Amino acid sequence: MLFEESRPRLEAIAYRLLGSAADAEDAVQDTYLRWQAADHALVETPEAWLTKVLTNICLNRLTSARARRETYVGQWLPEPVLAGDRMLGPAETVEQRESVSIAMLTLMERLSPNERVVYVLREAFGYAHGEIAEVLDLSEANVQQIYRRAKQHLATGRTRVEVDAAGARKIVEEFLAAALSGNTDSLVKLLADDAISAGDAGGVFVSLPKPITGALRVARFLRTLFTPGEAKRALVGGSPSLFAAVVNGVPALVMVNGDRVVIVVSLEVTTEGITAVHTQANPAKLDRATREWAASDHGEPLVASW
Repeated sequence: MLFEESRPRLEAIAYRLLGSAADAEDAVQDTYLRWQAADHALVETPEAWLTKVLTNICLNRLTSARARRETYVGQWLPEPVLAGDRMLGPAETVEQRESVSIAMLTLMERLSPNERVVYVLREAFGYAHGEIAEVLDLSEANVQQIYRRAKQHLATGRTRVEVDAAGARKIVEEFLAAALSGNTDSLVKLLADDAISAGDAGGVFVSLPKPITGALRVARFLRTLFTPGEAKRALVGGSPSLFAAVVNGVPALVMVNGDRVVIVVSLEVTTEGITAVHTQANPAKLDRATREWAASDHGEPLVASW
């Protein structure tokens, strides 16, 4: 079936545009319903038609999402997606891998909806400016201008460290050892001077209203966060196991209680050290991760019972 062949690509586009796997699934399903109702004889290029319909659905969702996030309790972070999930889409180039990192998805919240569409379709999926112009009903010159502006907004001047599963495990092991040691200096050594720590608890748990910045402040916060205690165990439903994984293309610590992923800590690593620690603890944003975790081979835990 043509649509099912296109579904993985559509899901990958929608996830990058929305930062939510659940919303991406809904957007793709809405696209499917419109495809079912369309007169296929009038559709000259199905792939282009589907991309245009999906993009318009996502544009509408982005506009409403901005309004919802103004009343979101605490910090908002994208939904994490485990390595191997088809929603991550193409990962052959550095640009494709970077476009799906938690750090980049968070940065893309700064963009206007059109800027985000142009950047995603160009960087992650290799669409020509002319093709994007047709999707958005804009001139090619306008799309080129929007693309340049989006690139400027997202430029960090940093070089990400690319790691495989073994490399990610080593980074997570070192990070976890420092976090559990109770020694702030050990963590500071791993962090970039201007490192940030941001967390999304979705109002379910108590969370900080804005990110923490600076290596020393982040290290102190992480030392406290990773110190076990009965109150913390009660929040996650017991004594979870801690695993190393790759999430959105970066090293991550995954906290699992029974058969459920309860927290994902993603580490943005550059040549300067760990520049960002993103903690996702909102249960509503961990459903897909839980399903994918159950179906994957995740190896032995770094800590069997925290």
